[in-house]
Amino acid sequence: MTELVGQALDAQDRHACEGLLRRAAEADGRGALARAVDLLGSPRPVERAMGCDLLGFASDAHEDVRAGAADALSALAARESEPEVLRSLARALDQTQDRRAVPVLVALAGHRDPEVRQATAIALGGFDSGLPDGPDVRTLIALARDPDPEVRNWATFSLGFQSGADTPAVRAALWERTRDADPDVRAEGVRGLARRRDPRATAPLRELLADPDGAEVLTFRAAEILGAPELLPLLEDYDPDDHGVAEALAACDPARKARLDEAAWALVRALEQLRPELSAAVRATRCEPGLTLGLGSGPDAPGYDVGALLARAGNDPLRAAELVCGDHPVTRSDVTATGHPEN
Repeated sequence: MTELVGQALDAQDRHACEGLLRRAAEADGRGALARAVDLLGSPRPVERAMGCDLLGFASDAHEDVRAGAADALSALAARESEPEVLRSLARALDQTQDRRAVPVLVALAGHRDPEVRQATAIALGGFDSGLPDGPDVRTLIALARDPDPEVRNWATFSLGFQSGADTPAVRAALWERTRDADPDVRAEGVRGLARRRDPRATAPLRELLADPDGAEVLTFRAAEILGAPELLPLLEDYDPDDHGVAEALAACDPARKARLDEAAWALVRALEQLRPELSAAVRATRCEPGLTLGLGSGPDAPGYDVGALLARAGNDPLRAAELVCGDHPVTRSDVTATGHPEN
């Protein structure tokens, strides 16, 4: 590990340097943490930035060093002023997955350097305070209105596709971006709004699908979530074998959607007959496509993608129910709870 870090310090190419630091971090997480902390104390900004990068790579590879990395990065943020270092610091905080990083990133969002703000917008997409009006969400809304188009682009992506927050303020920010002067920002605003099943996204999403250069995968996913029949004629112009197209076609076709809904409820009824103790239920999530079959109500309760499960069962709900039962054999506690063994 020490030798790899030494080679990184001597490397002239940024890509080569990062490759060496990643290898060092993967080889020895604790050693990388200690060496990175030393680098954070260097008088040279380039070495402090490398220390941040090393902490980020170590956090990505070793969960047990994340808390220590977040502590070191937060302490550095309180005294650091060089944009080069702060960009690396924001990227590294993202890798720690430590919620204590959020206040640090919120502070960095006001930095004068647009690349620091961009790195912050990207990093905030990896955090979720769990609060619909949390500091992470409020900061992304502000960054989505940044004067720099790249900052707006990443902030709108983080807010629209990374975050699950869905409030009037979030929708207002995304709707505002659907009229952005930058086409990339505009597309992110449309997709983020569609992901919240907002009907206002239908018309601009049609424009993205009608682009002569073709649509991106995230556009197809947004169409799948929105499920608007008006999108069907445009989707039919795409190859159904292209990634995301078949799913979007199915979701926007009212007849196919109705068949899926009917089969999903037939699946639940079959499971109620076969294994009532599984407490099967079908649910839909606002910001995600499709239906999920959930078993039980705990946070770790197993779940199935209904469409994929039915496909495995040849679109036979009873066969799908039998597959689920096969995945969850009857236990002694099940027999005790129901009073009799199940078939």
